Amino acid sequence: MKIHEYQAKGILKKYSVTVPRGSMATSPEEAEAAAKELFNSGATGVVVKAQIHAGGRGKGGGVKIAKSVDEAGELASKMLGMKLVTHQTGPEGRTVRRLLIEETLPIDKELYLGILIDRKEGKPVFMASAAGGMEIEQVAAENPDAILKQHIDPGMGLEAFQARKMAFKLGLKPQQINPAVQFLTNLYKAFLDTDASLVEINPFITTTDGRLFALDAKLTFDDNALFRHPDIRELRDITEEDPLEVEASKYSLNYIKLDGNVGCMVNGAGLAMATMDIIKYAGGMPANFLDVGGGANAEQVTHAFEILLSDRNVKAVLINIFGGILRVDTLATGVVEAAKKTNIQLPVVLRLEGTNVDEGKKILMNSGFNFIVSDTMQDAADKVVAAAR
Repeated sequence: MKIHEYQAKGILKKYSVTVPRGSMATSPEEAEAAAKELFNSGATGVVVKAQIHAGGRGKGGGVKIAKSVDEAGELASKMLGMKLVTHQTGPEGRTVRRLLIEETLPIDKELYLGILIDRKEGKPVFMASAAGGMEIEQVAAENPDAILKQHIDPGMGLEAFQARKMAFKLGLKPQQINPAVQFLTNLYKAFLDTDASLVEINPFITTTDGRLFALDAKLTFDDNALFRHPDIRELRDITEEDPLEVEASKYSLNYIKLDGNVGCMVNGAGLAMATMDIIKYAGGMPANFLDVGGGANAEQVTHAFEILLSDRNVKAVLINIFGGILRVDTLATGVVEAAKKTNIQLPVVLRLEGTNVDEGKKILMNSGFNFIVSDTMQDAADKVVAAAR
């Protein structure tokens, strides 16, 4: 689950990670009030930052500096409601509904900090780079040696010598080393306590008077751990998510919308990945990733089918099921119910194996629908790609 920058900074502040002063606004009037408060408390300028779940906001016109309260209000009027297009939003962009009004700071250096799980090592990895303020993917591609990686033993946590090593590698001044060690330690504690899957500070800045700040903040959380964090779960902004993905989450379905025209419904993430691969191999493009899970019931299968068909780009459907916990006859019953509800006109190709497969095939053949049943994945892929064309 992703959250907005202002929400991320609110969490980091609780862990004594220093962030600029600021507040969220949803109207020009609120933006002016926030700017006025900052100017009255000594700020020399304010930054008006669009709040969307995507990077590259500055290049897209979503980050502007205001030198007065009136200018902050004018910028807020222009930003709120605008479609902000960045390299991460795609050409359709995102509607700006919230702003962060924040004090400007006298920047000396822009650096990079990030923490995520290294699945190969089975450990968290703390990344740091002196090349802050730019896309870390670009840094990694052009100069991978510019990124320092420090793996953290889960039983030991981030140790002081590791934090000092990163602080020195970032080229900080001697008087900044100890504050930086505390900053990094607090950041890791926030990552650990909140079950985050990603913490990214880009840029992490030093100011001309020697202070350290998280000028930007991005936090992403492990969905599977949100039951432990009802306060974080409340921060979810469904307006920033694809409507079909939101609908799928209501029924515990794993759905991700893609750009193709072949709808996929599969049980098991590995089989779903293989299904998308073989559709590509057959010359088609998958329209989605949809894993109904090993223990889905007929009702969940029905909802999954309805969600899949809600995508207008879908021209044909491939259902690839290996019946284990999810029996094939249960799947077939759900598919038939969904077909009746949606009055489906699209071609549907099924490849079925596993528990009660013969019973499942009988249900499909006696349904009155013209389902196409294949015996192999390759045959199913060839047929569904041809049907989509």
